[in-house]
Amino acid sequence: MSQSAVEVIRAKRDRRALTDEQIDWVVAAYTRGDVADEQMSALAMAILLNGMDRREISRWTDAMIGSGIRMSFPPESVGGRPTTDKHSTGGVGDKITLPLAPLVAACGAAVPQLSGRGLGHTGGTLDKLESIPGWRATLTRDEMLAQLADVGAVVCAASDDLAPADKKLYALRDVTGTVEAIPLIASSIMSKKIAEGTGALVLDVKVGSGAFMKDLDSARELARTMVALGSDHDVRTVALLTDMTTPLGLTAGNALEVRESVEVLAGGGPPDVVELTLLLAREMLAGAGITDVDPADRLADGSAMDAWRRMIAAQGGDPDATLPTARETSVVPAPADGVLAGLDAYAVGMAAWRLGAGRARKEDPVQAGAGVEMHAKPGAAVRGGEPLFTLHSDDTDRFAGAEEVLAEAVVIVPEGDRPDLPGLVLDRVAE
Repeated sequence: MSQSAVEVIRAKRDRRALTDEQIDWVVAAYTRGDVADEQMSALAMAILLNGMDRREISRWTDAMIGSGIRMSFPPESVGGRPTTDKHSTGGVGDKITLPLAPLVAACGAAVPQLSGRGLGHTGGTLDKLESIPGWRATLTRDEMLAQLADVGAVVCAASDDLAPADKKLYALRDVTGTVEAIPLIASSIMSKKIAEGTGALVLDVKVGSGAFMKDLDSARELARTMVALGSDHDVRTVALLTDMTTPLGLTAGNALEVRESVEVLAGGGPPDVVELTLLLAREMLAGAGITDVDPADRLADGSAMDAWRRMIAAQGGDPDATLPTARETSVVPAPADGVLAGLDAYAVGMAAWRLGAGRARKEDPVQAGAGVEMHAKPGAAVRGGEPLFTLHSDDTDRFAGAEEVLAEAVVIVPEGDRPDLPGLVLDRVAE
């Protein structure tokens, strides 16, 4: 066994393409425990340095999927609805799944959204939803099917038997400096989404300081790789590259973002959150073959809000319950008069993390009410001394650390020097 692992490592070390048999064997053997962590670490580093071609990445993804179960949601099992899903590579204030899933369901599709929890400066969808009293993340497959047939949308945790090879390899990459390997990022994301059983997929690839991919070229390469994997596995896939130099919306934090999402479903909310929700909804519906419904109409007529309430109630949550609030707040004023030219997403995410909204380790608890409330976005006029941020936390001793990082987040310019701000969508990738 050990000698076979060494042969695979040497092949990739020497810039040779791995054979299908080598890929199948090494992924299965690592999942079983027959390939040691140090051997898979060496292979992951060789992949990071020397890359993989399209066939290799597709086969690696196949092997990851094959390590566990593959779910299926044929239309007859979900009330005749076609399935479609969205995946975001993660950002600050990225609460889009919350209004998006019920909105797309209100338009006639089924959305089987398997989501995760946050780690570091980016928030997790499940953490946000778990701030709703009574809501539960864990469902059986039968519960998922019943909810998809009835409501049309479900957001829940993935089971441990969905691409277990990915779970093991992801943890290893995190501690060996190989997280950035695009073949491994793409296969990690797509193995879970393909195993989830959706018929169409829209990828929201974030670009900028608050995103995993900091520059447009790397983000475009990742998007192209994932779109190709979708095509290779008969999942209709498109990707939008969207800006994450500035946080989405006006909140970063769990209950704060739920509150803002409900505002969007009620017909209000920040313009950028509404814009991205509608853009992604239209892409998801097109992938599902639904072209005769405008999701903007479903926001306006209240049917998206109805679907949200039913989705939350179906998973034990009370859509009318008062959301948690932090015990303490602290206002951070604007340092000067002028125009807000920059609001660094990473710094805002780190501030929310320091306030208790995120976690450093998977087992850490989060504060449901903690986070950052923003009173202005880039392009807005600000006045020195007026509120720029409101910080929320249960612990007053957390405020100083959050204020420290936010001091580096803000760029204010004179009124006459208004910035040229990027658009929300930077590119679209499809095959």
